[in-house]
Amino acid sequence: MSKSFDVVVIGAGPGGYIASIRAAQLGFSVACVEGWKNPKGEMALGGTCLNVGCIPSKALLESSENVEKIEHKFGDHGISISGLKVDLNKMQGRKETIVSKMTKGIEFLFRKNKITWLKGFGSFVSGGENYTIEVKNDESKERVTAKHVIIATGSKARHLPGIAVDNISICDNEGALAFASVPKRLGVIGAGVIGLELGSVWRRLGAEVTVLEAMPTFLAAVDESVQKEAWKVFTKEQGLNIKLGVTIDKVATKKTGVSIEYTDDKGLVQKLDCDKLIVSVGREPNTDGLGASNVGLKMTDRGLIEVDDHCATNLPNVYAIGDVVRGPMLAHKAEDEGVAVAERIAGQQPHIDFNTIPWIIYTSPEVAWVGKTEQQLRAEGVEVKVGQFPFAANGRALGQGEGGGFVKVIADARTDRILGGHIIHAHASELIQELVTAMEFRAAAEDIARIVHGHPTLSEAVREAALAVDKRTLNM
Repeated sequence: MSKSFDVVVIGAGPGGYIASIRAAQLGFSVACVEGWKNPKGEMALGGTCLNVGCIPSKALLESSENVEKIEHKFGDHGISISGLKVDLNKMQGRKETIVSKMTKGIEFLFRKNKITWLKGFGSFVSGGENYTIEVKNDESKERVTAKHVIIATGSKARHLPGIAVDNISICDNEGALAFASVPKRLGVIGAGVIGLELGSVWRRLGAEVTVLEAMPTFLAAVDESVQKEAWKVFTKEQGLNIKLGVTIDKVATKKTGVSIEYTDDKGLVQKLDCDKLIVSVGREPNTDGLGASNVGLKMTDRGLIEVDDHCATNLPNVYAIGDVVRGPMLAHKAEDEGVAVAERIAGQQPHIDFNTIPWIIYTSPEVAWVGKTEQQLRAEGVEVKVGQFPFAANGRALGQGEGGGFVKVIADARTDRILGGHIIHAHASELIQELVTAMEFRAAAEDIARIVHGHPTLSEAVREAALAVDKRTLNM
């Protein structure tokens, strides 16, 4: 006789494990299906984000940023260091220790909340009043039944046709986080979030990095003023060689590395030889093998699962969250959808405002934003007021040697309600949250302008940008 649960969650990434925990907190019997294996062959919770995504990349970003500070910034503080050595094996070991700590932490939370971990990969067998899920783990199989199912199978790296990713010479995000040595010449296809972050890591550690981007514009989703600042910093100050409007013609692996033929934005055929190549052209939903056709689960042409505003699929009591549904592929979006779905199953009425989800690029400086860009709003015919304040006029930023970048606040010209916030700075990921909270509470720029901010703090720049909306900055 198969085991039966109130809720079965398929996938234990940020969306799935958080949904499992919240459902268990609400009193349901919960099982979570996950078959991810780490390089040691051990099964691990946490999905792409914790194992080969958000967490390990941020660990390497921090390590490489420390190298950059020692080499180029500590001198301004009167600190001289000679004989700098980088132990990449130790750096990678630190990253793996952090990953292990985080994934083991989820195991502890599962035990604490009495969640059953079904080790393997889940697929639908049949539907009806209850759903039957088959869990495969290598050669073994077991079946469980569930009244409610939450699909949280996440996404996988999109690969380009004709370019075989072996994660040795040609890598996606997984291989690019595990280099055993710093490549002398590194090619990156794609100037999106992942491409810029990984390119930044290896540039700081000594690689000569060339980024090939198909789009004619740089960071198209970002506010234009932030785009221009980011382009200046990444290319002119930091030396990332970013080529826009590129068409990849041919990629060949050789004994000496990888050779890429491409057509540039002027229509000329160019060649790039590198030791390693990172393919970072976005991600696609991981819905293969889910058994969707067995139960009539509706999918889009792109492989996404069709859901309504509350993450409900066309099937009764079946929900889908995170990277397999519409909206941004962001871990924190998946987490909040997981919480909302668990609460909806319990009869509550949760709500997520997708317009107040923060976006963050963890380069140095970081780029973060919430709401709409000035260009989007003006294109929609919305009359806006804009306030901007540079960190060059912020005492704390100068004291930290981080005076680059700015905060931009966009408000409705009629109501003063904040419609967007954009930051480029070393700590943009932390600072953006004040604007996220303000927008969630429908705050006006005046509200932030009237709140007392501690001095000296970086957050004062957010207040000054809010003051600038009404042309009354105090420190510029």
